[in-house]
Amino acid sequence: MKNFLDDNFVLQTETAQQLYHEHAKYQPIIDYHCHLVPKMIADNRQFENLGQIWLEGDHYKWRAMRTNGIAERYITGKETSWWEKFEKWAETVPYTMRNPLYHWTHLELKTAFDINKILKPETAKEIYDHCTALLQTSEFSARGLMKHYRVETVCTTDDPVDSLEYHFALKNEGFEIKVLPTWRPDKAMAVENPADFRAYIEKLSETSGVLINRLADVLQALRIRHDFFASVGCKLSDHGIEEFYAEDYTESEVEAIFKKVYGGVKLIREEILKFKSCMLYEFAKLDWEKGWAQQFHYGALRNNNSLMVNKLGPDTGYDSIGDWNTAQAMSKFLNRLASEGKLAKTILYNLNPKDNDMISTMLGNFQEGPVAGKIQFGSGWWFLDQKIGMEAQMNSLSVLGLLSRFVGMLTDSRSFLSYPRHEYFRRILCNLIGNDVEQGLLPASELPFLGKMVEDISYFNAKRYFEF
Repeated sequence: MKNFLDDNFVLQTETAQQLYHEHAKYQPIIDYHCHLVPKMIADNRQFENLGQIWLEGDHYKWRAMRTNGIAERYITGKETSWWEKFEKWAETVPYTMRNPLYHWTHLELKTAFDINKILKPETAKEIYDHCTALLQTSEFSARGLMKHYRVETVCTTDDPVDSLEYHFALKNEGFEIKVLPTWRPDKAMAVENPADFRAYIEKLSETSGVLINRLADVLQALRIRHDFFASVGCKLSDHGIEEFYAEDYTESEVEAIFKKVYGGVKLIREEILKFKSCMLYEFAKLDWEKGWAQQFHYGALRNNNSLMVNKLGPDTGYDSIGDWNTAQAMSKFLNRLASEGKLAKTILYNLNPKDNDMISTMLGNFQEGPVAGKIQFGSGWWFLDQKIGMEAQMNSLSVLGLLSRFVGMLTDSRSFLSYPRHEYFRRILCNLIGNDVEQGLLPASELPFLGKMVEDISYFNAKRYFEF
C-alpha cells in the first residue's frame, strides 16, 4: 500500500518517477491564464489567516461546503469570522475524498506550509494556527508565494476599460516575475441587457477618448485599448463564451442592431447572435494583427440559481457544464479567419468532455507552419481540471493530435495557493507517459526524447508559443 501524498504521488511506475523527478519537477511555472488580482501583487498583499487566503473567493470550496450541508453564513457570510469558516471547511474536507479538492488541499498544505497531516476537524486548529503564523511573514506574502513556487510569468485577466495601473507599477518597479495583462472583451459583446451594455460602452468611450455613436466608433475605441494593452506587454486575449458565434451578417444589419440595443431596446436571439458573431470576428482580427494568441473558453452554463445569484452576485458557485452543439459554428469561425489569412494562434478550451475528440480533430484542420501546434487544445478547464479530466484531455490530444506540442497547464485561479495544480498536472503527464513505456507502448530507448517532451509540455512549449 502506497502512502498518501508521498514523493511519488500519482507516479505508478519507475519510469514515471524518473520522468517527473528528473525532468518535470523543477521547471519554472508559466501561468498563462489566471484570475489573480493585479493589485494584490502590486501591494504584495499579506493575508491575515489561512481561512482568508483559502476561502475568500474560492467557489470550488463553496460548492463543496454547500453540498455538505454547511449553512451559507459559514461560506460567504460577512459577519462570520475566518476561523468559523475555516472550521466548517475542515469539517467538509473528509467528505471531499475522490474530489480533486482533497488532493489540492493537501498538496497546498504540503508544498506551501510543509504540513503532511490530514486536514479534518481534529487537526483544524493546529493547522490553522501554524499556517496563519507563517502567513504573517514576507515569504508567505502574495509575491513571496509566487517566488516560492518558481513562477516566471503570470497573465491576469483584464477588461479593455481597465487602467492596468498595477501592471505598470510592477513593470516600473522591476518586479522579477512578469505580470502581464490579458485582453478579455466579453462585455463589449454582452448585448443581452441593453442598460448594462450602454453603461459599458459609455465607460469604453471615456477610457478610449472616442465619442461613440455607431458601431465603427466602438471598434475604433476597442482598437485604441487593444494597442494600449500591447504597450504593457499583453500577448494574449481570452474570451468566455457559451458557444461559438458564426452567423452570417451584413455591416448594415449589425449597425442597426447596435443602434437598437444602445438605444435601450431588447434584442431577439437572432440579433444577439449576429452581433456577437461580428464582434468575435473583429476581436480575432485585432489579435492576428499583433501576433497575439487568442483563447476561447466555451461551454459554461452560468448563474443557474437565480435566487442565490441575486443575493451573492456572479462567480459564486452557481455555474455548471452546458450542452451546445458547437462544432459547425467553431469550424465556420476558424475557417473564415483562415481563408482570409488572419487566423491567430488559438487555444480552445471546452467545458463539456463530450467535445474532447471533436476539438482534437478540429485542431488538425487549421494547423500551419512555421508555428508548431498553432491551434491548441487547452488543458482541462474548470470542472475538468482534475485527474480524470486532464487524463481524458491528454489522451484525446495524444491519439488525434500531437501531445508533444501541447502548451501545458495553467491555474485559471484567483488564489496564490493554486500553483500546486502545475505539479499535479506534471505528475499526471509523467504517469501517462511512464505507464506507456512500462507497458511497451513506447520505447524505453527513447527516454531522453520523452524527458525532453515532458520538459517542453511543462514549460518550454509555452515559453516559445507565447514568446515570453
